[in-house]
Amino acid sequence: MAVESRTVAPPAEGGAALREDRRAQRRSRRYRRDVRWSPYLFVAPFFVFFTAFGLFPLLYTGWSSLHRVSLHSPTTMEWAGLHNYTRLLEDEFFWNALRNTFTMGIISTVPQLLMALGLAHLLNYRLRGSNFFRVAMLTPYATSVAAAALVFVLLFGRDYGMVNWLLELVGIDNIDWQNGTWSSQLAVSSIVIWRWTGYNALIYLAAMQAVPRDLYESAALDGAGRWQQFIHVTIPSLRPTILFTVVVSTIGATQLFGEPLLFGGAGGQKGGPSRQYQTLGLYMYEQGWFNFHLGRASAIAWTMFLLLLLIALVNWLIARRLRKI
Repeated sequence: MAVESRTVAPPAEGGAALREDRRAQRRSRRYRRDVRWSPYLFVAPFFVFFTAFGLFPLLYTGWSSLHRVSLHSPTTMEWAGLHNYTRLLEDEFFWNALRNTFTMGIISTVPQLLMALGLAHLLNYRLRGSNFFRVAMLTPYATSVAAAALVFVLLFGRDYGMVNWLLELVGIDNIDWQNGTWSSQLAVSSIVIWRWTGYNALIYLAAMQAVPRDLYESAALDGAGRWQQFIHVTIPSLRPTILFTVVVSTIGATQLFGEPLLFGGAGGQKGGPSRQYQTLGLYMYEQGWFNFHLGRASAIAWTMFLLLLLIALVNWLIARRLRKI
């Protein structure tokens, strides 16, 4: 007699356990993929925007600097090699702009950081309304460059400016701030000092508050006064922070553009009638958007970029030396 073969179905409990095990395996695979790829997805927008608005313009500017390009027809390029760069070496206006950038960087950076260090030292002590003063420090930084420059143009006016009025009270004749060499550079640098001193002061203040109080107590027990504590405890503890602010301020001075442009008025791109405060940024702007030489402007931009790389290299060497001390 034939025996009928039948497929025995697994118990219901066993099937449910199998399905649950498969779901657990799928969740485990999804979790591993999530852990592996999520960080890349989170940072992907930055790299997309950096490539589109940072890396591509940088490379395209470098390519344009090797060509003769006019603003009238930016897609038409004629190969020029290093001609735009060698031409800069023979251009007296370029060297004038480089010299002005250097001198104005010194004039604006050194007093700015010294004042910021002093203000941070005062705010580091317990004062009434210290939060108010800290917020007030950031007010100039939050002010737009245009508003600050327009106010300083009025302050440094030759005939009716408040600065000349104050100087006249002490017997000093009116100074033509916009047409003199050193006077115009001092006026433009004062805008930079006013805008960035508070910002750097708060950076120094944050670093000061991280200095262990034990160091000050030990110095006080040894008979050191506040000034000696500032010199022998605070300053050595702030060396990395001071180096950081010096580098950032130097980079900002190299890229100085808005303040001298607005201070000069209608012809601000020339940096005064004698180009006495024309910076590298203004010279690049003049070559590209007034003389229509995009190739030369690109060469100036890449020269500024190389200068910034040199500053970064010096920063790295100094920081490496400080770590060994």
